[in-house]
Amino acid sequence: MMQGSTAYCTAVRDPDGQIQIERLRLNRSPAAKKAAKIPFVRGVVNMFSSLVRGMKTLMRSAQVAVGEEEGEPGRVERWLAEKFNADIMEVATYISAILGVALAVALFMVIPQLAVGAIVAGFPSLNGTIWQYLLLGLFKLVIFLAYLGLILLLKDIRRLYRYHGAEHKTINCYEKGLPLTPENVKSCSRIHDRCGTSFLFIVLIINIAIFSVVSWAVGIDVRIENNILRFLARLGMEIVLLPVIAGVGYEVLKLLARFHGPISLVLKSPGILLQKVFTTREPELEMIEVAIAAFNSTLAMDADPDMPESHFIIGGVLAPMLEETKKLFSEKGVDESDAEWIYSIVTGIPRSRLEEKGLMIKSSEAKKIDEIVQKRLTGRPLWYVIGDTEFYGCKIKVDERVLIPRPETEILAEQAVKTVEDGDKVLDLCTGSGCLAIAIAKNCGEKRITVTASDVSDAAIMLAKENAALNEVEVNFVQSDLFSKIHGRFNLIVCNPPYIKSSEISGLQREVREYEPRVALDGGDDGLDFYRRLSREISRYIAKGGMLILEVGEGQAAEVLNMFEKRDYAMVVKDYQGVDRILKIAF
Repeated sequence: MMQGSTAYCTAVRDPDGQIQIERLRLNRSPAAKKAAKIPFVRGVVNMFSSLVRGMKTLMRSAQVAVGEEEGEPGRVERWLAEKFNADIMEVATYISAILGVALAVALFMVIPQLAVGAIVAGFPSLNGTIWQYLLLGLFKLVIFLAYLGLILLLKDIRRLYRYHGAEHKTINCYEKGLPLTPENVKSCSRIHDRCGTSFLFIVLIINIAIFSVVSWAVGIDVRIENNILRFLARLGMEIVLLPVIAGVGYEVLKLLARFHGPISLVLKSPGILLQKVFTTREPELEMIEVAIAAFNSTLAMDADPDMPESHFIIGGVLAPMLEETKKLFSEKGVDESDAEWIYSIVTGIPRSRLEEKGLMIKSSEAKKIDEIVQKRLTGRPLWYVIGDTEFYGCKIKVDERVLIPRPETEILAEQAVKTVEDGDKVLDLCTGSGCLAIAIAKNCGEKRITVTASDVSDAAIMLAKENAALNEVEVNFVQSDLFSKIHGRFNLIVCNPPYIKSSEISGLQREVREYEPRVALDGGDDGLDFYRRLSREISRYIAKGGMLILEVGEGQAAEVLNMFEKRDYAMVVKDYQGVDRILKIAF
């Protein structure tokens, strides 16, 4: 994790070998920003913010590095999700922070005080003397060093310290002015004089000094005779003095970092020694690559205030993740319902159940969702991103070669399936993806029919043939501008032609005007060009007693009907919004 002046970035290599980066802004409150400029106060602010930020970062990065476990979530994980919509790792973060503070208090406050109290009880002459405070400081120092040594026995801690070394090497390489390549970084020192290890050691020494002076001045050990009350008073004083100690320690560390003379080197040497012996290890090149990625991302965030934040792609509780995606879509002008479709498609959970508590997302599913979300944010229509859509019980591949089938067109398909009879010849004009022709062929039951479909676009015909094969139906596809290459008569002709006015194309949604083929949208000046052609030519292609079923635009039904004067009868079918949408014309 690298922190800059305006942001901090964390890089982690996931189980797939990919480096994931989380970029977050340092969104300090106005009060915190002011406090960060005040000497001694800024040390306290930095200590507590670093504690919280460090714990959250460590837990989130662990989720990325470890990946997901096989099988279903555990009982505790499911219970937290069902009852509170909470992620077990979020809960673990808070518990770990509490336990971490409790461990620090126990190790460096409670145990030393109890140990020294026991010694003083055996040697009353030590009470309130300098020797008592020296013993207290010695115990704290020994416990500190023992703690650093013991955790080195843990394999994961040793690996963590190798990454720590990679961070230092990267910063040192940058401060030398060298290009940040793994080879250049590896040649640099893993020791840095502004390391947190040095800060901890300085805080420990200052803690010993300040606590000893204040305890002597107040006279706790002389004035309070009761051992329990004396212990509680010492413990309370240590806690009260902690912000003071942190503030002084921070200023001392900053001061030492500004100087490089012999005296400064002597003062820095304990912290440097601790880094060499305990808290840093030589990293592998792969670890250095991760450190460089975090550092470069931090530089980029500081250089560009408008660069957006990014988050690790990890699993978790579905409901809050979905809500976050909806919020993002809303901010970017994308239909929020697309977020529901994405989550439903990737997880296999019906849209109606997505709001239920207890539903979980796996890391692999989260990655797929994020991939689709990022593509959708470019403006590309969702179904082009997905690659297919459902239409009247058929799976239909779609891309920029064809129009995405609309729900109202399923009404046309339904009317056609109800109308077709055994032995009929069916023609689908302006077939596009082939969705209508395929839906009719697939849903005609035992009726023996032949289906022909045409489109002016060769590219659309190619995709329509793929869709016919995908749905295992036989359709004869012809590249034709309406009837130009069609022969014979048909009992049923269906058509969903372009019917948008040319002047209105620029006002359509971005997803439609920039991605869907204009040739499938533009119906001429008034949107009725294709209907006029149909009305003029259809008599040569419709069989006696045949039926033409059309989809029309809003407000076009009456005018289109008037074009077919030689019809026997006509019927208008409304869409789901009550708009006159489908015309059935018999000849």
